[in-house]
Amino acid sequence: MNRMQTTYAVSLRKWFRVYGTLFAGILIILCFSLLSPDSFATVDNVINISRQISFLVIISLGATLVMAVGEFDLSIGAMASLGGVVAAKLAVAGQPMWLCILIPLVVSVVIGYINGWIITKFKVLSFITTLGMGTVLGGITFWLTDGATIFENIPDSFRYLGQKMWFTVPILSFIMLFLTIVFWYIMSHTAFGRKLYAIGGNESASRNAGVAVAQNKNLAFAFCALLAALAGILMASRLGSAQPTSGDGLFLPAYAAAFLGMTSFKEGVPNIWGTFVGAAIIGILANGLTMLEVPSFLQDVVTGCIVIVAVILQKIGRDAS
Repeated sequence: MNRMQTTYAVSLRKWFRVYGTLFAGILIILCFSLLSPDSFATVDNVINISRQISFLVIISLGATLVMAVGEFDLSIGAMASLGGVVAAKLAVAGQPMWLCILIPLVVSVVIGYINGWIITKFKVLSFITTLGMGTVLGGITFWLTDGATIFENIPDSFRYLGQKMWFTVPILSFIMLFLTIVFWYIMSHTAFGRKLYAIGGNESASRNAGVAVAQNKNLAFAFCALLAALAGILMASRLGSAQPTSGDGLFLPAYAAAFLGMTSFKEGVPNIWGTFVGAAIIGILANGLTMLEVPSFLQDVVTGCIVIVAVILQKIGRDAS
């Protein structure tokens, strides 16, 4: 009997380590549904939440790739701001929409690859390197805008992706889901994804096994920057304007989502669907607290606490494994 009880307790602890975050998300949804049944628990609000979290999910996917190789990119907020500003300025200048999107994405890939190259070439800490790069990007963004918001003469074509709907569902929601599926497949079913996880698990062993550690890390940073810039472009499209600091508000929630994801589905491992769930929880919290008229600064407190709790849970999960 004692053996059965012990086995049951171990199984229960493992279940909570793997699915506890998902369970907590369900509880949060139930609480807000009871507190605001007429406004929260509606189809329209579900659609609204999917649109609100789209930027966060996209930028969090990039953070997940970098975390998979055991690194951090602290420039993602500044990269998102730069992407939105460059796209908006090109749109105001009358450039075709495809070029307004392509140019900042290409620039972001180059910058991300440079981040990775500096880190792998000179063996420096990623959070210091990317913090410096983020400062550089922030300065460039302010130089391009003179510190002002770009909102005049924004063409309707620039607003299309951010404001239009397909079948009563925002295009942003389709883009978010598509990218989540794509990068889940990349990380779970391709050699590139397996190499990223191998590097994050044991870099020395991966190098000895013939994995091109530097090259794969560089690509992870390039993808991270690409997704951050795309999030910034879509945010500018949604707002119909671009602010030089618009991406700053995505930085902390992105890593909160990624850390929450490490407590979902895979124990202590960055994973795409876990990050998606983490971003959804953060978005649902923000939406529900706003409906309850909770001040925005308290929402920031909640987000910060989520990061701390997620890190603690991840540590407990690893120690208990």
